[in-house]
Amino acid sequence: MNHNAPHPPLSPRPLRHLSEVHRRVVTAGRLRTSGVSVAEANEQCRPGGPWQQILPGVFLLHPGPPTSEERLHAVLMYAARESAAGVPAQPGAEEPHRPVYAEAMITGLAALTLHGFSSTPPLLSLDRIDVLVPRMRRLRSTRGARIVRTSPLPAAEQVTGVPVAPVPRALADAVTELTDAGAVRRLLTEAVRGGHCEPAAVVRELNEARLLGRPHVVDAVDSLLAEGRAIAEDRLYRMVQEYGLPDPVWNVDLRLPGGPHLGGLDAYWPEQAVAVELDTRAPRQGRRQEDDALWSEYARKREHLERLGITVVHVTPRKLRDSMEQQATVIRTALMASCDRDPAAYVVVLPR
Repeated sequence: MNHNAPHPPLSPRPLRHLSEVHRRVVTAGRLRTSGVSVAEANEQCRPGGPWQQILPGVFLLHPGPPTSEERLHAVLMYAARESAAGVPAQPGAEEPHRPVYAEAMITGLAALTLHGFSSTPPLLSLDRIDVLVPRMRRLRSTRGARIVRTSPLPAAEQVTGVPVAPVPRALADAVTELTDAGAVRRLLTEAVRGGHCEPAAVVRELNEARLLGRPHVVDAVDSLLAEGRAIAEDRLYRMVQEYGLPDPVWNVDLRLPGGPHLGGLDAYWPEQAVAVELDTRAPRQGRRQEDDALWSEYARKREHLERLGITVVHVTPRKLRDSMEQQATVIRTALMASCDRDPAAYVVVLPR
């Protein structure tokens, strides 16, 4: 008997009930449950063998380079507490069994690519894929996978069957690794222009990651906030047009006759004394006093206007994006209710 004869490729039959990618990428634990020992798996991964170990404890059951899908699942298998999804597949079931990746999700540039960003590189060109896990997990970054820790873990979004971090969190994790100001600006701009999220959500995550002390990030955030306000103003204009509201006067300042400045407004209906103000504030690290002062200014202006009989409708960019019809109804109701109120004080309306 020739003990030096090459071993034939193993074919773990019990994996047949898995989805296609999970027949090609498996963990050492899943191989063991299907009757393949660690020694046998390592034997298959020798140079020129039919398998390869692409991450610690994760095997690719073919010799060629991994696809983008295989790389994503391999990183998740390495980082996650893998468990079965629901009950085992029944014989003859049409839908393949899909493992659940507990406490792990793709983040960073790979996540943004999965979310549909055009300014991020293709998955295959990334040297490492970022994966987000709870802070207390004992894992190390390794070839092909960068471990990012957080607490608490955000709710994952499913994209092409893969758990992915929400866009604001993925942006923060991507920006952490970027030093090119242009690349950071392109990512933040696309996040807002593409409708993926609002500027305030991005700034909040960058603040949590303590990235707002980096000059190139601060410059990008300033551009982002200006972009976000322009988009919100455009949505406000479209809301008035699409939902048949009376035309207001846009971007005005109010003053008392011969008196002090009352503040600027994004839209104002003089006959009904109804005003709309966009709240595009985004709290920033190290600017707590500025943020508090700005909020106090908002509150004082609103109270002063309402004492003069002017109804102020406070609108955020997110409300305009997610519930435009509801915001139009709020404004229409305020306009209709004006005839039941005492007349407002006379104010001077000036272009801003």
